Amino acid sequence: MSELKSHDHRIIGVLSRIEAVIDAENAAIGSNPNFDLVRSNSIKSRCLYDMTVLFNGVRPGELEPEHQTHLETVRSKLKINNLKLKAHMEAVRDIAEMIKETVSAWEADGTYSEDQFRASELS
Repeated sequence: MSELKSHDHRIIGVLSRIEAVIDAENAAIGSNPNFDLVRSNSIKSRCLYDMTVLFNGVRPGELEPEHQTHLETVRSKLKINNLKLKAHMEAVRDIAEMIKETVSAWEADGTYSEDQFRASELS
């Protein structure tokens, strides 16, 4: 436990960083088309890795009460983030499917492509 207390500033730092990244991502998903989700995910993954390394072998009961509370806040925000990301990915899949269907309908509108027209002239 004394070792954990010596890392108090590191715990606060890693929890605050991951919380800030999640807050920014949650706010941007669905509202900011220029948001770099790949970069955000990379930063979030690094923060989660740092948190895992820092808390390796630590039981939740060994954390200071304010760290436990902060960790629970981060977990709650991660759950919301997961739901938002799932909804975002579903929307992306739906849009991709609509584009695919539109292109297929456009290609099958009863006209011939240039290659199809040439093939019919040769027969």
